[in-house]
Amino acid sequence: MELVILSGKGGTGKTTIATALSELARDVMRVDCDVDAPNFYLYYKGEDIERNDFIGSKKAVIDKNKCVKCGKCKDVCRFEAIDFINGEFTVDSFSCEGCGLCSIACNFKAISLEDEKTADVYITKIESGLLSRAEMEIGADGSGKLITQLRENAKRYNRENKLTIIDGSPGIGCPVISSITGSSAALIVTEPTRSGLEDLKRVYSLCKHFGIKTFVCINKFDINLEVTEDIEEFAKNNNLIIVGKIPFDEKVMESINNLRPITYYEDSVANEAIRKMWDNLKEILN
Repeated sequence: MELVILSGKGGTGKTTIATALSELARDVMRVDCDVDAPNFYLYYKGEDIERNDFIGSKKAVIDKNKCVKCGKCKDVCRFEAIDFINGEFTVDSFSCEGCGLCSIACNFKAISLEDEKTADVYITKIESGLLSRAEMEIGADGSGKLITQLRENAKRYNRENKLTIIDGSPGIGCPVISSITGSSAALIVTEPTRSGLEDLKRVYSLCKHFGIKTFVCINKFDINLEVTEDIEEFAKNNNLIIVGKIPFDEKVMESINNLRPITYYEDSVANEAIRKMWDNLKEILN
């Protein structure tokens, strides 16, 4: 079973909740699919037991021995990735999208597309299980292909079919689609703001499209009770189960600063609320 934690934007508390649920579930497989800003692993001390290059794209490369400097490649490039510098045509790898049009346009076969490493992918062994994660190269973009690779890596090591908790990317883009496709359930973390409600609607619409069983958690619900009521009304109208309402708690910031899961803070009201949410999730999922 795979439970993916989502949010409409960053900063709603998604990773805090994913970490807490992982601790409460104990022996689980963890996957950090928030590849553009990975921080799931920061809460754990562990050892990397597997590392591989991830080839996520292709980039154009100009063979200067074959190039006759006609400039046709520069003319057809819609991304302005090719420029004439110091008497040579060069490719800006940050601008190149690897579309291959320049290689087609070149009559002298001076341009080829070469694989580009965009990330390192890891399996990290921690005290309470394994974590599948990635570290992006500078300037690289997160992709659905990378997310799929991280989930496949986790499945290879999850021979006992343990619960997998996925810390998904925020928003509704390609990485999110790859995070939820084939998952058992999604937990959307939202906050009681107008933008938070609209973000919730967008993410729920995506989950509904893919037929994913979806639950809602309202984080810091007590900072704006009026919008919290609106979120509850939206959930009621769409048969969405609100499995948890977490109050604002300054202990959460302390836990983040100390890189300790909030479940370690016994005097935390957020900890208490997350534990109740986990009980609700277990009952429903079972």
